[in-house]
Amino acid sequence: METIALAGALRLAMGRIVRRLRQAHAVGDVSLSGVSVLARLARSGPDSPGSLAELERVRPQAMASTLAGLEQRALVSRTPDPADGRRAILAITDEGRAILEQRRSESVARLSHALDEFTPRERQALQDALPLLDRLAERI
Repeated sequence: METIALAGALRLAMGRIVRRLRQAHAVGDVSLSGVSVLARLARSGPDSPGSLAELERVRPQAMASTLAGLEQRALVSRTPDPADGRRAILAITDEGRAILEQRRSESVARLSHALDEFTPRERQALQDALPLLDRLAERI
């Protein structure tokens, strides 16, 4: 398969998966960008809004909006940076961790149920592709 065709097929397949997972969550739930920020804070620890925007590859204004929503729901907390009081540092709260775990559990359950219909060989093929998909995500 040529590169352009592969890129198009990957975009369509990944888009469908994300849309289907997104549709499973209630209106008013934490957005995908919010979940991504919560996951990053849970995995990597507290960070600044500017750094989060850079890591998530969004504009600082978009990150500010995402963080405002998370703060309003008490899913992240903001404290002054001890090294530079003009900067803020954000950390995930216990409630943020609980929401993140709930979202993960729901999505994982849906994916697991769908994967039950795949053969062991098909599941292994998906497992084998994960490192490549992770690498692709880092390069986009």
